[in-house]
Amino acid sequence: MLRAVLNMYNKADAIRGCALALSCIVLTLFLPSAIDRELQLIAPANAADIINIEEDETSRIVKIGLNKSMIVRLPVPARDVLVSGPKKLDAVVRTARTIYLMGLEVGQTNVFFFDADGRQILSLDVAVERDTTILKQTLRRLIPGADIDVEAMNDNVILTGTVRSAQQSRMAVDIAARFVAPIDGPTNSDHDGVLRVINALSIAGKDQVMLKVTVVEMQRTVLKQLGVDLNAAFSVGATALSFATVNPFTLANGVLSNTNLAAQHTSGGTTVGGIIRAMERDGLLRTLAEPTLTAVSGETANFLAGGEFPIPVASDDNGITIEFKPFGVGLGFTPIVLSEGRINLKVSTEVSELTTDGFSLGTSATTATLTIPGLRVRRANTTVELPSGGSLVMAGLIQDEHKQQLNGVPGIKDVPILGTLFRSRDFQNEETELAIIITPYIVQPVARDKLVTPDHRLNIATDHQAYLFGWLNKVYGVNGAPGPKGTYHGDVGFMVE
Repeated sequence: MLRAVLNMYNKADAIRGCALALSCIVLTLFLPSAIDRELQLIAPANAADIINIEEDETSRIVKIGLNKSMIVRLPVPARDVLVSGPKKLDAVVRTARTIYLMGLEVGQTNVFFFDADGRQILSLDVAVERDTTILKQTLRRLIPGADIDVEAMNDNVILTGTVRSAQQSRMAVDIAARFVAPIDGPTNSDHDGVLRVINALSIAGKDQVMLKVTVVEMQRTVLKQLGVDLNAAFSVGATALSFATVNPFTLANGVLSNTNLAAQHTSGGTTVGGIIRAMERDGLLRTLAEPTLTAVSGETANFLAGGEFPIPVASDDNGITIEFKPFGVGLGFTPIVLSEGRINLKVSTEVSELTTDGFSLGTSATTATLTIPGLRVRRANTTVELPSGGSLVMAGLIQDEHKQQLNGVPGIKDVPILGTLFRSRDFQNEETELAIIITPYIVQPVARDKLVTPDHRLNIATDHQAYLFGWLNKVYGVNGAPGPKGTYHGDVGFMVE
């Protein structure tokens, strides 16, 4: 009986021992993980975000990333923690010597720590800024070969460093803008209009772009004039009558030439005369301009080969001042090298020349006459994208103008055949074809001795060469004369008429 009771007690102890051992195993498995999980929610991921304050240290300036945390370990226990900007920063006291600071909003604030006697232990000047670590990693991954540094200032992002091209610079700004603001919000400026992404990047080894522009224009003009002027004088009894027609040419602003064929017949007291004017003018005009200009990528260059003419302009004191207006061959462009061999161009080109289609001021005999000429202009402004060495017709024009005017005596000039004697015909036809071609090149500087100027090795002819042979300059390749240096594509060695 006693043995049975002892066996029952042994079984109960065994069961209690097993339960106790099982509880220890459960606590061993789950308790550390729970503690670690709580610490992970509070402690910062980076060990560098832990600040250990020395005993003689009373103040410090620190930076905390937005929505990030930092551990502050004090040398003595603290009783009170005061945060001046609780909306920007939150402080959690875990122990008397360990405080967790969490950045809530971008800005600056202060944190003060006091001991049990009310004495200040430490004051922290805290700047809550955006953590740019992820942005730096993204820029390094998406823009290889670029050395970009990112710095946060309040709610702004400053990009510094160097990139290879302007395209990489714009790409870095776009990525940083998405980092500062969401896609559905403002990308480069906030609601106050303040710039949020400041681009301080520099382009390493800027490319130089040479732009060659060719302006070719062909113009053909045909002008014809045919007119008959009649005059007659006769008498009927004691009455003398006369008749005369002068049919003007109004289309060309006058007669092309005073050449005419006149005939006159007199019989008794009757005189009949006539003048026939028939003129024709054919004109052919060829305009060719090839300005070339070089500029660094991202910079603007301007070129003008021509002159300036004065024009009167009214001033504020009811007087007249003189301003000068340029004319000639002008070129301005701003190149941006987007990638290897790809160029974005903002081009403006102009070819202008003075014409007689102007006006005059001062028509009295005592007043000097000021004649202001007109300008004939061919101008084009555009933005294109081309590869290096590629050409594009930037602008083109095909124009055909047909003008015709008849002047004469009303009624009679409309009579078939006979009406020709009482009218004049003015006919004008102008045909114009214009093409502007641009070609950009990415160029590199060369040594000075590899360049040849237009006047290189120019030799003026001697007096006997000028008098006897009519030369203005000495001829290359004659009597062993040395030729010019460099490579010249064209006729060389003899004068070409």
